[in-house]
Amino acid sequence: QVFESARIFCAAASCCASVWRTWVTSIMTMAASPAAETQSQIVQMTQFILNEAKDRAEEITSKALQEFTIEKLKVVNQTKEKICQEYARKAKQIETQQAIARSTAINKSRLEKIRGRQSILGKISEEAKDGLVKAMQAGDTQKAFITKLIVQGLLMLLEDNVRVRCRACDNSLVEACLESAASEYSKVIQQETGATKTVKLSLDTEVKLPPAPSGEPGPSCMGGVALACQNGAITIDNTIDARLCLVLEQAKPKIRQLLFTN
Repeated sequence: QVFESARIFCAAASCCASVWRTWVTSIMTMAASPAAETQSQIVQMTQFILNEAKDRAEEITSKALQEFTIEKLKVVNQTKEKICQEYARKAKQIETQQAIARSTAINKSRLEKIRGRQSILGKISEEAKDGLVKAMQAGDTQKAFITKLIVQGLLMLLEDNVRVRCRACDNSLVEACLESAASEYSKVIQQETGATKTVKLSLDTEVKLPPAPSGEPGPSCMGGVALACQNGAITIDNTIDARLCLVLEQAKPKIRQLLFTN
């Protein structure tokens, strides 16, 4: 505004100077004229100068206003563009945060569902263990079960000399099953292949399986046997714990289908 005022002032001054020179020339010409006529010409000249200055000032003011309007529109447009860009950036940021929050909520829900399912599978495993412990309390049932575990291990090894490992508390039980297990093994080989094959079974007194579960921290074993041959280089874990884990792993798809329909 100061700059424009200065421009107006300079233009008016320039106009006034030009008119003033003309007026001075006229005054000198009219020096010999009568006083009343001279005064009238002076008034006309003064009015003419003022009108010229006013017209010039209005022209300069109009041009300045036009330039100001153009600059204002330019600034307004630039500001609008910046505001739009900032709004788009913030909208994108909010959208990203919402997507992250939605993904986090979905993952949290999935993890909770997985934990719930794992908890149920753990309960099923514990119930199965309790049922096996109760079923194994009968002496005849336990002996037949141990005999079958030994025979299954022998059929996987197909070795002539095999050592049988068990818990220290099951020494007498397992030792009583060795002869019948060797006989059953030879019988199965004869039926399936027609060959005659025998095996020498012995109780491993050096390596024992962990004791029964007692609630204390540390390894434990619910029972069963482990077979070893070739000086312990080859082993078969046929304990109740290993068989239960195998059965549960194989049955997981069916359990999920029965319990978790969704």
